[in-house]
Amino acid sequence: MKERKPPTFYAYMVQCADSTIYTGWTTDLTKRIAAHNSGRGARYTRSRRPVELLVSWTFDSKREAMQREYQLKLLRRSEKLQLINLVN
Repeated sequence: MKERKPPTFYAYMVQCADSTIYTGWTTDLTKRIAAHNSGRGARYTRSRRPVELLVSWTFDSKREAMQREYQLKLLRRSEKLQLINLVN
C-alpha cells in the first residue's frame, strides 16, 4: 500500500499586472498561480491579470502558512519589496 504524503502548505506573494502585490496561501502553488491567471483565483487578482510569482515559503501546517500570510499582509509595500529582495 502506498504511503500518503502529508500536504505541504505555502504562503506566497505575486505581482499583479498593475504592479500591486497580492499575498495568499495554498497547498498547491502551481495550481493556485494558474487559477489566479485564469480568473478563478482571488477576487482581487481577477481584474489584475496576469500575476507573476515573486516569492513563496513552505510550511508543515495550514496554521503556519495562514499566520505567515497574515504577517505579510500587515507589511507596507516598501517592506514587502525589501523582503522579496532579501529572499531572492
